[in-house]
Amino acid sequence: MRWRTGRQSNNVEDRRGQGSSRGKGGMKIGLLGTIAIVLIGWYMGANPIQLLGLVGGANTILGGFGGGSSSQEVTTGVPQDDAGRFASVVLASTEDVWNPVFRQLGGRYVEPKLVLFTDSTDSVCGYSTAATGPFYCPGDQKVYIDLGFFRELQNLGASGDFAQAYVLGHEIGHHVQNLMGTTDEVTRLQNSMSKTDGNALSVALELQADCYAGVWAHHAHQQFNILESGDIEEAINAAGSIGDDRLQRMSGRRINPDSFTHGSSTQRMEWFQRGLKSGDLKSCNTFGS
Repeated sequence: MRWRTGRQSNNVEDRRGQGSSRGKGGMKIGLLGTIAIVLIGWYMGANPIQLLGLVGGANTILGGFGGGSSSQEVTTGVPQDDAGRFASVVLASTEDVWNPVFRQLGGRYVEPKLVLFTDSTDSVCGYSTAATGPFYCPGDQKVYIDLGFFRELQNLGASGDFAQAYVLGHEIGHHVQNLMGTTDEVTRLQNSMSKTDGNALSVALELQADCYAGVWAHHAHQQFNILESGDIEEAINAAGSIGDDRLQRMSGRRINPDSFTHGSSTQRMEWFQRGLKSGDLKSCNTFGS
């Protein structure tokens, strides 16, 4: 991926090295540990994010939106290290893509913040550890990531800088959904349906974020010529590496599509490629007609 000459975004909060006061004394777990906890959550009918929080720190109390405030110091602006610069450049490219897309739709794109943290952090959505993985919080319109996640991604067989860019593009895709009202509508519908039907809507939401990541990549390459040989394969491989069926298989569980919340490897790869080829939001209707 050609990124070193790209513009860096100022919408970065760098909390790395500071952690969360609530996470002191907590234990660290890797991505495989995360998979195990998520699967335990599925089996028990519990919230996997809550389980992750309980593992991450003994004093953790997770709420939904509107969690406790954080006393962490924050460095804003453009990071100076290589990993931070990369994330900042990818964020800037999403801004440069989604701003004109929203203008063409007659709307306004509100640029999200990207929070870089180490080990644990607080958000409006609650306390999270690095084991939670990257996530988007609709309540404060911020994407959170411990960049160490990319090492865990490599352990799953997904390497390369554009595999990492795909992850960030997916999380920004959730921000696009939030701005368009899709997230609230899905939450409203899930409150009045069965767990199986609610999971199906979660899958549709995640696959649409994959498609939006493809839309971003399409326009970013058109505008900035960012893609190099092998980049698309890196992103597709990353999408396939974190499919629900593959993660369940890795954990030794029987594959259960009714429990999927993100989609199968095949689905994730297909929807990313659909957005990449079309560059059109209309092609990303994962919810059907």
